Amino acid sequence: MNQEQDELRSAVRALLTRHEGPKAWRPLTEQIGAAGLCVPEEYGGAGGGAVEAHVVMEELGRVLSPLPYLGSAVAAVQALLASGDGDACARLLPGIAAGTTVGALAWAEGGTWDPAAIRSTASPGPGGVWRVHGVKRNVLDGATADVLLVAARTDSGLCLFEVLADAPGVEVAASVAMDSSRPLARLGFEGAEARLVGVDGDGARVLSHVLDLACVALAAEQVGAAERCLEITVAHVRERVQFGRPLGSFQAVKHRLADAYVLVESARSAALGAAFASAEEAPRPGDLSRYAAVAKSACSEAFSTVAGEMIQLHGGIGITWEHAAHRYFKRAHGSSQLFGPPAWHRSRLARGLALG
Repeated sequence: MNQEQDELRSAVRALLTRHEGPKAWRPLTEQIGAAGLCVPEEYGGAGGGAVEAHVVMEELGRVLSPLPYLGSAVAAVQALLASGDGDACARLLPGIAAGTTVGALAWAEGGTWDPAAIRSTASPGPGGVWRVHGVKRNVLDGATADVLLVAARTDSGLCLFEVLADAPGVEVAASVAMDSSRPLARLGFEGAEARLVGVDGDGARVLSHVLDLACVALAAEQVGAAERCLEITVAHVRERVQFGRPLGSFQAVKHRLADAYVLVESARSAALGAAFASAEEAPRPGDLSRYAAVAKSACSEAFSTVAGEMIQLHGGIGITWEHAAHRYFKRAHGSSQLFGPPAWHRSRLARGLALG
């Protein structure tokens, strides 16, 4: 990390300390410009990349932030950029970069984010208007988004479409998830009016690229949350007295904390490696997918394990509503499934290695 990235981390952490929950979105976007970090300057952004997004995501993970950063500032932005559609980028990215517009990328169907599983369809109409039909699940910030980027199939293949969230034919329902700090939604489309984004039939390439970048960003969030779990747990075992001595002085507890520390630092290395791979201008074919698969798998499992240790080492208070431990545990398991479970990403990695 360079000095600018360290200063970004300090600024984001200080802001999230002063502003909790959804109230942090406006100052985060207006004062720091976080939503536009990955947006090119020509569209009103800062022209940063995956490493800057990594810094922000780590800090958001530490506080289990419900802000629409991953869905809007990462997934939606990267989908627009990958589409190569200059008109769509010029129309949508300035608002997303300013934080005044929230974008949501809707592609998951049947419990998977694999683009090959998409069955939603789009048919052309008069005047270049398209009509989208289908159902999308687990859409990040789908219930509060202003603009939806919807993946659907045409006669040419998989495509990306722009749909206004309040357009006729769009049904929006917030999902009830185990992790209430991660807003997800179910979106239904019954002939909703849509505009093609990018080239007809190029959606599979776009979504595959966005999946990698989304996994890289999510891995950073998981590292930040896991690190915070460890910090809270270490502070607790130093203060908690058992049998006349601090809980942390017992050798068995020390071993468990040491194992958790190794997991967090190993996950950090995997996440940073993926972020720097994402920032390369001309990576070797398949490199980004391999790094993303490793990061998503390693960071998901590390966060779940460390969050579980947090529950165990806090004893009874770890499962009460008054303590944050159960919230980290829920975020760990929810984020483990988001964009595909670790086992699926390991199979992606195996296929990539087999292909060379």
